[in-house]
Amino acid sequence: MEQPTRAEAWDLVCDWVQSDSLRKHLLGVEAAMRAYARERDGDEELWAVTGLLHDLDYERFPDLDDAENGHPRTALRLFSELGWPPELIDAVAGHATFLEVPRETEMAKTLFAVDELSGFIAACALVRPTGIEGMKPKSVRKKLRQPSFAAGVNRDEVRQGADELGVDFDEHLAFVIAAMSERADELGLGPREGTAE
Repeated sequence: MEQPTRAEAWDLVCDWVQSDSLRKHLLGVEAAMRAYARERDGDEELWAVTGLLHDLDYERFPDLDDAENGHPRTALRLFSELGWPPELIDAVAGHATFLEVPRETEMAKTLFAVDELSGFIAACALVRPTGIEGMKPKSVRKKLRQPSFAAGVNRDEVRQGADELGVDFDEHLAFVIAAMSERADELGLGPREGTAE
């Protein structure tokens, strides 16, 4: 089975995803997945494209309760039809906890661990004048304790992800912050003026 190239994955994203914020989320997850692949001796390209593609169908099929076509079921069918690796398909299925697909590979556990967290880190960066620059785990933990901040982020899944990876929570936060910082401008998380924390 051939795995998608980064260019093929990005072409699909451009075709399926029009929302700038969702594209940036996909890029943020890609950055974290690539960094963890390096750290854990994973297939860097496969992990990265899995992160880039994990929410491919969310914009078109956001109804998670639609057992036939709801996210991520449509994307999973597409990936299967394209003959892409089962590891990619299983990881994307595993990040959707409501599908109850076990996360058995390092890649699947990592995708789950960085998905919600990368979105939360982006939300934290967007309210800081310096963006993601200089962000510390302590400031992310502080925001996690505020239920009204980025309320759509599942705090339990953020912590569960670090547990499944077997990493210290603060180390996990710092690692994902660092990975996303490398692409801060592309993610729209660079310093800005006139933003209050």
